[in-house]
Amino acid sequence: MDTHIALWAIADTSKLSDEVRELLEKESNQIFYSVASVWEVAIKHIIKPENMPVSEEESVRLCEETGLTKLPIEAGHIFLLKTISRPNNAPKHNNPFDRMLIAQAKYEDLILLTHDSQFPYYGEKCVMSV
Repeated sequence: MDTHIALWAIADTSKLSDEVRELLEKESNQIFYSVASVWEVAIKHIIKPENMPVSEEESVRLCEETGLTKLPIEAGHIFLLKTISRPNNAPKHNNPFDRMLIAQAKYEDLILLTHDSQFPYYGEKCVMSV
């Protein structure tokens, strides 16, 4: 899951579509949250806590309580970053956490659920826009 989907999942928000809820609740699916998302939450919480009311500690606690599996950042994920690119004419996207999430999904052969309209520009098969 990208960071938005992970936060919406642990908050049990109505922002999740029925399709996403079904995917997250299906017992045969193992659902991961990335350490990259925890890092992103930490930075955003420090910079603008009014926009990111959940701290990194709270996000991890809630992910664990929800039954999500932690996906650490491995060297192989980092090495794969050089294969993640966007067309030159794509809208600007300066979120390094998103690139890491894509690299992790690609490396681990996972499907990355996202609500972010910028992800499809990467053209990666592992990205599922919801």
